[in-house]
Amino acid sequence: MTSAGWLARATAVAGAPGIRAVAVAGADWRAAAECLAGEGGRLLALWADDTETTPCVHAAFATLSQVLLLTLPVERGDSYPGLEDLYPAASRMQRAAAELQAVRCTDPDRRPWLVHGPQPQAYAFVRVAGEGVHEIPVGPIHAGIIEPGHFRFSVVGEKVLRLEERLGYTHKAVERRFAAMSLLAGHALAARLCGDSAVGYSWAYLQALEGMSSVAIPPRAACLRALALELERIANHLGDLGALGNDAGFAFGLTQFSRLKELLLRASELALGRRYLFDYLVPGGVAADLDSAGQHALGECLDRLTTEVPRLREIYEEHAGLRGRYVGAGAVPPALAARLGATGLAGRASGQAYDLRVDQPCAPYAQFQPRKCGAVTGDVAARVAIRFDELLESCRLVRALATELPPGPCRGEVAPPPAGSAAVGLIEAWRGPILVALVAGPAGSIRRCHPHDPSWQNWPVLEHAIIDNIVPDFPLINKSFNLAYSGHDL
Repeated sequence: MTSAGWLARATAVAGAPGIRAVAVAGADWRAAAECLAGEGGRLLALWADDTETTPCVHAAFATLSQVLLLTLPVERGDSYPGLEDLYPAASRMQRAAAELQAVRCTDPDRRPWLVHGPQPQAYAFVRVAGEGVHEIPVGPIHAGIIEPGHFRFSVVGEKVLRLEERLGYTHKAVERRFAAMSLLAGHALAARLCGDSAVGYSWAYLQALEGMSSVAIPPRAACLRALALELERIANHLGDLGALGNDAGFAFGLTQFSRLKELLLRASELALGRRYLFDYLVPGGVAADLDSAGQHALGECLDRLTTEVPRLREIYEEHAGLRGRYVGAGAVPPALAARLGATGLAGRASGQAYDLRVDQPCAPYAQFQPRKCGAVTGDVAARVAIRFDELLESCRLVRALATELPPGPCRGEVAPPPAGSAAVGLIEAWRGPILVALVAGPAGSIRRCHPHDPSWQNWPVLEHAIIDNIVPDFPLINKSFNLAYSGHDL
């Protein structure tokens, strides 16, 4: 059966546009996954649910214009067919499901994924043998404020032969915390899952909540949510471009982009009441409208950005030292990116031209027609170029959204849906697609909430990006991906 055949068997799911779901048996689970993989389908997320009498495992796959959600019941004590050979990123998701929900599969990698307690248990890293090979352990504790993660390099001299990551040090039991909250309050926790993606996570959560409640938010609220999401994208790209200059020894870049980011944050506060947009998105819309003074503040900031960012791009591209560090470093060719399932910004830099704002747009993106940005070299230079392109495109979108806001309210009413209602939210945040699967419990409670960060797919890609590079280039390559620890270790 083709992917079109599986989609024809499926039924529509509330929440994000274009999502369909079908319950399958064990043989069909594997057959559908093989069919989708053969036709270029991408794994968006895999998770388990043990809140029912019979546990289930779910997997969401993206086709070119739709998402197919497979659900497979798994009897307690049985195992389901693993998908790690079809989608390499599935292995870590399957290991997490085995550890958190005791829903196990045939994946031969049975190593624990999470670190429980203050003393990390022994972990069997894959060893590389050969003359002159030695290991460099880095972390899990790092300098600065980043969360913990362990990196085990196998090297000859300074050349990296293999990198293996171990994350899971900050498991916070977030999914259990969701189950103790009400549906109408869960968006606040969603916004705090990963601080740099507050708008992306809260919108995905609210998209699911409003979908299962059959609520259409006012058009003005939809535009203001998109405006907030694009401001979050701009802020992160400005921060990353400065850090990528600094990591290559160009402190001038850090200074200039930090200055521009501060201007943006001040404009955001004047326009929306917040420097960082926690709790700006609320059930039914947004917490505050945009007035003429806010429009003026954003307009002045955008004028500065669209004037200065192209000049800084010229400096970056003409600087021989930066070119020497960026070009060819940490390259992930398109074929490898497709095989590994690279997604979001990092995927688009390696020829994976997918962006939900274009491919499966939720309101109001179809009206404003975002331009999809991409590259094919897949190196640090490409990931820097994507940030420049997307930053300027987001400036265009913010200007259009702010000046073409439809009249009307910026918030509607949302009533808790009936128990057992389910929906999926899916938003293209700055790092990539964020998925939130939500199931309602009795009396407006949350029975199950599973948030998924695109870093699940891209951490394994980073392991391949460093191969054949030198150890001192790892901080730069790592920063060019800028993956989430917090969004990953929930």
